[in-house]
Amino acid sequence: MSTDNGSIASETHGSGVADGEFVDPGVPAAHRPRRADVDPKAARKAEVQVAAMFGVSILGTVLAIYGYVTSDASGDDLAAVQRTTMLMGIGICLAMLGVGVGAIHWAKTLMRDHDMVEERHALRSSDEARAGAIEKLKDGATDSGVGVGRRGLLKGSVLAALLIAPLSVLVPAVGNLGGDWNVSNFKHTMWRKGTRLTKDPDGTPIKASDVTIGSVFHVIPEGLNELEHGKIEEKAKAVVLLVRLDPRDLNIQPGREDWSFDGIIAYSKICTHVGCPVALYEQQTHHLLCPCHQSTFDVANGAKVIFGPAKRPLPQLPIMVDDEGYIVAKDDFNEPIGPSFWERLK
Repeated sequence: MSTDNGSIASETHGSGVADGEFVDPGVPAAHRPRRADVDPKAARKAEVQVAAMFGVSILGTVLAIYGYVTSDASGDDLAAVQRTTMLMGIGICLAMLGVGVGAIHWAKTLMRDHDMVEERHALRSSDEARAGAIEKLKDGATDSGVGVGRRGLLKGSVLAALLIAPLSVLVPAVGNLGGDWNVSNFKHTMWRKGTRLTKDPDGTPIKASDVTIGSVFHVIPEGLNELEHGKIEEKAKAVVLLVRLDPRDLNIQPGREDWSFDGIIAYSKICTHVGCPVALYEQQTHHLLCPCHQSTFDVANGAKVIFGPAKRPLPQLPIMVDDEGYIVAKDDFNEPIGPSFWERLK
C-alpha cells in the first residue's frame, strides 16, 4: 500500500514485524545452567575428562620423542624410516589434539558461561559505569582463579600438558645430524681437500677430460654411497652441479682465481632461497634455474642472483685436478650452503 510520502510500505505478518526486518534476539532473560553448574558429580566428571585429554597430550609427546630418540634409520632402511615417521606423526597429532580438545571441553563445561552486556555510550563513561566495569573485571579474574585453584587435578594436568606438548615438535627440530645436537654441523659438508667429485648416483669419479664445454654433471663427494648413517642428510648438503664453460665466457670472481679449472666450475645445487634443488641449466645463457620458485643464477658471473626470491649467490666449491686427471675439491665450501638464514661474518 502507498504511504503519504509516496513510498511503498512493507507488508507485515501476524507477528507485527515488517517483512525484511529482523528482531534483535537480545540476551535470554533466564540463564540455563549446564549440568556441571548444578551437579558436583557432573563437574567432577568434566574435570576428569579434561585432565584425561591433557594426559593424552602428554603421552603423545612422550611417544613422539621416543620415536625420534630410538630411531636408528640411516635412510636406507625403509622399515625403520616408516616406523619413526609413524611414531612421530601419531605422537605429535595426539600431543596437539589433546591440548586443543581439552581446552575446548574445559571452556564449554567448566568455565563461566554467563552473558555480560555493556551498553554503548558516547565518549567517556560515567564514574558509575567505570567502577562497574572494574568490578566485572575483578569478578572475572576471581572466577577464573577459583575455577582453576580449587581443581587441583585440572590445574596440574593443564600446566604439564602446556609445558610438555611443545617438546614433541621442538626435540626433533633442534636435534641434528647423528643426534648430537651440534648445530654447527649444518655449516659444513663432506667435502675435504682431495675429495673426488663423482657422478650422482653411481659414484663414478669424474676426469676433467670427461667434461666437455656445455655439459653438466650432478655431483656427490666420493665415499657418500658407502655411508651407513646420515647418507641422505649428507647428500642434502653436499650435492653439487659441475658445469664447463668456454673459459672466455667465465668471469672469475676476485679471490677465486684458483677455484676452477679451464672453464670447469662447481656450485652448490641447493638454492639459497629455501633449499630446493637448482637443476635446470640453460647452456646458451649460462643460467641455472630453480624450478620451485624461479630463482635464477648466472654461472658465468659467480652464480649471482639475476631473478627470483633468492638473496645471495650459490656457494662455489673450489676444485682442482689431481695427478691422475680427476677433478677433486680443494676444500669445503667457504660459507654455509642452502637458505640465507645463516649468520655470516661480513
